[in-house]
Amino acid sequence: MATYTESVEKLIDRLIKLPGIGRRSAERIVGYILNTPRDEVKSLAEAIYRTKENVRLCRICNNLSEEDLCKVCQDLHRQKDVVCIVEKHSDVTAIEKAGNFRGVYHVLLGSISPLEGKGPSDLKIDGLMQRLKENNIKEIIIATDADTEGETTALYLTKLIKPLGVLLTRIGVGIPMGSNLEYADSATLSKSLESRREI
Repeated sequence: MATYTESVEKLIDRLIKLPGIGRRSAERIVGYILNTPRDEVKSLAEAIYRTKENVRLCRICNNLSEEDLCKVCQDLHRQKDVVCIVEKHSDVTAIEKAGNFRGVYHVLLGSISPLEGKGPSDLKIDGLMQRLKENNIKEIIIATDADTEGETTALYLTKLIKPLGVLLTRIGVGIPMGSNLEYADSATLSKSLESRREI
């Protein structure tokens, strides 16, 4: 039975820890790395390191940024009084690809999931409530996933925000139950934002 060298085996073990990467995929990636010129592999390693060193969370919305504020929060043409709440950074990217949302975001960095031991205190809800108190927010759009955790999070947020008198909407048609925003196509996301409903 053929075995890998110690270095190759260690790299496979590290790659398997990445989401969506099993042993076979890790072996293919290692094969690619071994057959790629040294300079390209070095560039890849440097890009990974630079990303880890430079990327942080936006001070206002928790989106990914290399500065104090993300590009969305810096954009003077955005409607700062319309805030779309999402679970993760990839949801911001998905909505931005749809191309018709001109408000700003608040990234919770997760969802309420009792089975995983994640409650409201594990999410970035305090910052959202602070934004609601300090800014003249006209509308909050809850755009959490349409799965159990996303719906639980939406219900919790509704109970917190509804008494404040802010217009509260939830993305509507287009996102199937049990699915994640990051896998929806642009047209579906666009339609969901257009058909949001008041809670």
